[in-house]
Amino acid sequence: MTGAVALSAFPDSDALARALAAHVAEALRARCARDGLASLAVSGGRTPTRFFEMLSGAPLPWDRITVTLVDERWVPETSPRSNGALVRRHLMQGPAAAAHFVPLHTGADTPEAGLADLLQTMRRLPLPLACVVLGMGDDGHTASFFPHGAGLDDAIRPDTTALLVPVRAEAAGEPRITFTLPAILAADRVFLHIEGAGKRAVLAGALAEGPVEDMPIRAVLRALPHALDVMWCP
Repeated sequence: MTGAVALSAFPDSDALARALAAHVAEALRARCARDGLASLAVSGGRTPTRFFEMLSGAPLPWDRITVTLVDERWVPETSPRSNGALVRRHLMQGPAAAAHFVPLHTGADTPEAGLADLLQTMRRLPLPLACVVLGMGDDGHTASFFPHGAGLDDAIRPDTTALLVPVRAEAAGEPRITFTLPAILAADRVFLHIEGAGKRAVLAGALAEGPVEDMPIRAVLRALPHALDVMWCP
């Protein structure tokens, strides 16, 4: 089984960000209407900044929405490597400032030492997630599912009941914490946000036959019961 995608192509990053923000807002609005509360997990890095800014102005019941991260580097928010700081700076602004933000980092020395406290904090998160926005690296990683990384097997086990697991990989730099594959797949909507010809080529490679451990985005592609919604621009 090689998975499938539903690819939406846009002329530029602004058009992509606008469309993705609209889709995410729709998912959050629908969950709030159904359950009264909703949660969103987003990815860090450089790619989602414009999307964050677009979404932050969406007319949503933000006080009933909780935002968290798909994964996080184990660094404090004072670090330029912190995805939490990125989200606070670009998403938790304007109307979205009324939302609740649940970071994936504590003051503990390691993600293993901070895991129990994080899981306690996660009790504030309305689950399952209403929406997940994934990114993808040039090596085919998504979330903190790094090729052949320590903790990868635990993170992508389809039968795991864990919500979060610590992971380590040389390509990851710092130790990280990540939502597990089942927690991601349980979301109402899952999007993959990628930009550039290089990332589209990586995705094509991931859709081909090959071990999941070589390109862990395959874990998502192959486990979803439907095509993965991919939002892409050149």
